[in-house]
Amino acid sequence: MKYLFILLSLFASLQLQAQALRIPIGGNTWQYSDGALGRDLLRSNSIKGWDQTTVSFQTFVRFSKTGNIKLSLQLEAVNDGGTFEVSIGQQKRIVKIKSSAATTIALGKWFVRDTGYQVIKLKALKLGKSSPVILAYQLESGMVEADLHYVKNNEGNFYYWGRRGPSVHLGYNQPQNESIEWYYNEVTVPVGNDIEGSYYMANGFGEGYFGMQVNGPQERRILFSVWSPFSTDDPKAIPEDHKILLKAKGEKVQTGEFGNEGSGGQSFLRYNWKAGNTYKFLLRGHPIADGYTEYTAWFFIPEEDKWQLIATFQRPKTQTYLKGFHSFLENFNPNQGIYERQVLFGNQWVRTAGGKWIEATKARFTADNTARQGYRMDYAGGLNGNQFYLRNCGFFSDYTKIMTNFERKPTNVEPAINFESLEK
Repeated sequence: MKYLFILLSLFASLQLQAQALRIPIGGNTWQYSDGALGRDLLRSNSIKGWDQTTVSFQTFVRFSKTGNIKLSLQLEAVNDGGTFEVSIGQQKRIVKIKSSAATTIALGKWFVRDTGYQVIKLKALKLGKSSPVILAYQLESGMVEADLHYVKNNEGNFYYWGRRGPSVHLGYNQPQNESIEWYYNEVTVPVGNDIEGSYYMANGFGEGYFGMQVNGPQERRILFSVWSPFSTDDPKAIPEDHKILLKAKGEKVQTGEFGNEGSGGQSFLRYNWKAGNTYKFLLRGHPIADGYTEYTAWFFIPEEDKWQLIATFQRPKTQTYLKGFHSFLENFNPNQGIYERQVLFGNQWVRTAGGKWIEATKARFTADNTARQGYRMDYAGGLNGNQFYLRNCGFFSDYTKIMTNFERKPTNVEPAINFESLEK
């Protein structure tokens, strides 16, 4: 029995050493040009059409352990592909891809010296008559699959979710047995963190969300949306008696419908908010007649020293006060998932229907399925001074454990809002 146990252990060890993991190019690789990140990244699930030596590709894999690995390239058959440099940190190898029908090319043994995200860099030194079509890396080691984190599957067109990166959230404590009619929050995007594709969502609630975005190089928005009670990603499929009703909107606010992540009513104000400034968000939600709940959002414009009405929506088949107060940070542009961004949330308050202010000082950190399944581990949240923060994307190596609770010190200073003067 003793020898059988030894043989089984040896067999298991050999199996572990022979384990090969496939690291897909499409979900984990980013294109660089002349050493800088290019705006036009990979357009397919492989590297192909490579015709400039100024272009290189970096593939990100997170290691939970250090140790030896064997690395190979998986590619389509090629005729005179060229000469390339492969590197991990300070370690480098030169590989020549000649005329061959081979689909796997060995890149040798490597030693991973640090945990966290490591970069496999592929650089062309000389391109041949036909550029290789590179599909994936193959990685062999004594590590188990749980020791490595990378985007494994193409869930969506061109690894859409993996390239977007993880979305992160803060769920705030809410007083029990109270009818909460108002939510107040303050948001600061630190200088340098106003990355295109970011949504810094301040006032999330059970039926919608309200925050600010970077929509393009010259466009930023204040966005307020309410989901329809009819579950669909196609706004045209919503029956008339389930549609969100627009009752009012502020000056220069545009309104319409949205889809793809649920459907409903949407409004936005184009406003050139600035990184480093703190912005205030106010939301009201309360039940009204005929089975509707009414939601109104205001944004404080510091340059004009006033609360700007964004919109008032009425949601059918809903009778509720505000619940599920939360904030989140997401990247909605998959081309921007390489860039790290951070946001601060401070001075959270709720106000009851009876007019009593209650400070919200506790928050729980959570993240989406991209984070939970370990495809991307570049997510974090917690306390920064007396503010909560969220951070994501960019392949940083430290992360915050999901479901961690945080608590800030109370300010005990109620928001100074003249409710009678709010634009209706």
